[in-house]
Amino acid sequence: MTRAALALLLFAAPLGAQPKAETVTSKGGVVVCVSPPAAEVGLATLKKGGNAVDAAVATAFALAVTWPEAGNIGGGGFMLVAPPGKAPTCIEYRETAPAAAKVDLFADGKVTWLNNKAAGVPGTVRGLALAHAKFGKLKWSEVVLPAVELAEKGFTVNAALAGGLNRVLADPKTTNAEFMRVYGKPGGGKWAAGDTLVLKDLGRTLRLIAEKGADAFYTGELADLLEKEMKAEGGLITKADLAAYKANEREPIRAQFRGFDVYGPPPPSSGGVALAEMLNTLSHFDLKKMGRWSPEANHLIAESMKRAFADRARYLGDPDFTKIPAHLTTPDYGKKLAGTIDLKKATPAAELAPDIKLNEESESTTHFSVIDRDGLAVSNTYTLENSYGNRVVVRGAGYILNNEMTDFNPKPGFTGTNGQIGTKPNQIAPGKRMLSSMTPVIVLKDGKPVLVTGSPGGRTIINTVACVVLNVLEFEMSVADAVSAPRTHHQWLPDAIRFEGAKEHAELVKQLRARGHTVTEARQGDAHSIWIDPKTGARVGAADKRLDGKALGE
Repeated sequence: MTRAALALLLFAAPLGAQPKAETVTSKGGVVVCVSPPAAEVGLATLKKGGNAVDAAVATAFALAVTWPEAGNIGGGGFMLVAPPGKAPTCIEYRETAPAAAKVDLFADGKVTWLNNKAAGVPGTVRGLALAHAKFGKLKWSEVVLPAVELAEKGFTVNAALAGGLNRVLADPKTTNAEFMRVYGKPGGGKWAAGDTLVLKDLGRTLRLIAEKGADAFYTGELADLLEKEMKAEGGLITKADLAAYKANEREPIRAQFRGFDVYGPPPPSSGGVALAEMLNTLSHFDLKKMGRWSPEANHLIAESMKRAFADRARYLGDPDFTKIPAHLTTPDYGKKLAGTIDLKKATPAAELAPDIKLNEESESTTHFSVIDRDGLAVSNTYTLENSYGNRVVVRGAGYILNNEMTDFNPKPGFTGTNGQIGTKPNQIAPGKRMLSSMTPVIVLKDGKPVLVTGSPGGRTIINTVACVVLNVLEFEMSVADAVSAPRTHHQWLPDAIRFEGAKEHAELVKQLRARGHTVTEARQGDAHSIWIDPKTGARVGAADKRLDGKALGE
């Protein structure tokens, strides 16, 4: 099974009309995330006097307990923060390649995403600590201890979590004995809604982090446990890798679209660059006049996605290892790309990057959005890569490891028509951060946040976010409708549109095919978002119900 197919396992519900987003309206703070218990932790943090960053950090640690398929301390991500009256900033805590990693680690196909070698050096704890040190109001222990309590005392499993646990435990690929012990139902049988899940080892790890700070994860006993796990199963991460890890504060990517300022994460995320490129391209067309479900508008959206993803493959990687061309996010480049789009027919993908040799061939992330009473906004996306990462639990520490090394280009020089990329900017090197598609976004109008959004979904993340942003800014949908609407994805290769609404919009699909597009159908994304009315200041949180989710307000 391909990684793209594996990512789609997250969205295994029957296709058809998309579930309506759950909303909450508040004049105060709002928290929206996939796991109801974690959303409750975030809201409680706001109510005790914490700000949006405190709530985001508390939510992130809680998700490591209550949403184990993607919530994590064993992975990494990006947090966009928009302080009132100041420019947004990005806390980047992407994983890094261990010092022992080689460029051809995955080239022969023997090392898979389930192998310990697939784990990058985790960044989440350092990243959350950096965000808290810069912006938090409450004590560090106050924002971590709610997760400790959830893990040590246990929490009630709902239907979404029970279903996910049962699927991964029944999968013959899940062979790690500690994973089976920790997440298997005591006494055997399947998990059901209403059961209680207790995670004692994880609770102890989180308590050490709460009491001693982020260093407790990267040095000392917990570092010893991770290195021991690596040595036992042939992994690469050492205590030296852990001690050397640093999170970064980086300047976000900014695009202007229809009078709004759209901020997204910079490299090593490809999300901000690709989104800016799409918006700069589409700004030259009146999509609203064409209509949201017109073939003209959807042809243009797909063509802009295709061009952005070709540039993603050509240019993007860790900026500490790769020089990223500055022109990619400029309005002039968007205008140039707009001029290359044939309004009547699809451009073949191979024609967009003739410099990349093509070879023929026979995701689990979670996002949450927070805003507080004072208008501080946070958009956070973090990940273990595949659902439940590499399905390895660190013995004695209780957390799941990521398999983020698979986000590097696996075969140097090999770019396949099925979507595998082999270009140099994202090849493995020691200490390098793998390219990400995570796209936490905050949109400002006259310096104030109006939209906070993001999504999981591997490479589909960028286009899920693009759809939500366009739905709100261009088509003027409510945030609930924008989140609920069918989504489109084109990633250059394979040269095909994936469209959630193929059955609902059969005539649109017919017209796109007439223009030369291949169109398939697939579930996409989980975009928990907040809209802030610029006139009234009312905040509307929209929980995307494709997986699960809760929107809570003060």
